[in-house]
Amino acid sequence: MMLNFFDQFASQSLLGIPLIAIAMLVPWLLFPSPYKRWLNNRLITFQYWFISRATNQLMLPLNINAHKWALILVALLLFLITLNLLGLLPYTFTPTTQLSMNMALAVPLWLATVLIGMRNQPTHSMAHLLPEGTPTLLIPILIIIETISLFIRPLALGVRLTANLTAGHLLIQLISTATFVMLSFMPTIAMLTFIVLALLTLLEIAVAMIQAYVFVLLLSLYLQENV
Repeated sequence: MMLNFFDQFASQSLLGIPLIAIAMLVPWLLFPSPYKRWLNNRLITFQYWFISRATNQLMLPLNINAHKWALILVALLLFLITLNLLGLLPYTFTPTTQLSMNMALAVPLWLATVLIGMRNQPTHSMAHLLPEGTPTLLIPILIIIETISLFIRPLALGVRLTANLTAGHLLIQLISTATFVMLSFMPTIAMLTFIVLALLTLLEIAVAMIQAYVFVLLLSLYLQENV
């Protein structure tokens, strides 16, 4: 029976356990723990270097009050990058292609930034809803527009991550299917298609890392507005 191309995004279960739950636990098992030694091996040294660089890059535009979020943002960045990259392996499931999971990550974190702004600087936070110097007749319309744009932020976060990863997985599956079909009667075209598939796979590796970084970077910018 011919399966649908979108079947790869369906959450399967094994012995009553959803595989999305297992896939979400795998990233934390892949990161090595530091040894009780004077010198670490190359893998842990690279891990420390990457975490240090990512932390500096994310915290650079934020003021000192937002640095309390460093652990949450860096852990989320590593979590998303690992999930996205693992999803590119054959016979794996990518939880970040599920809009429900991405929204479950985006909504609470976005709401936390908004609540922090309302608690610490309510006047400044409410001022974002109405630009300075707005004509009186446009005040109600602009407040509605700015409120909608505020509440659409978590939706944009979740949809952006889901759409980019889903499109990439579909392209890889379509091109790989075309390569397999043409291999028997058009081997030359199949080899050219395979080269395109290899290049697309490299592109998707970059997209997987970039989209995770963009997700966390936008959260840090939302935090900067409210701290």
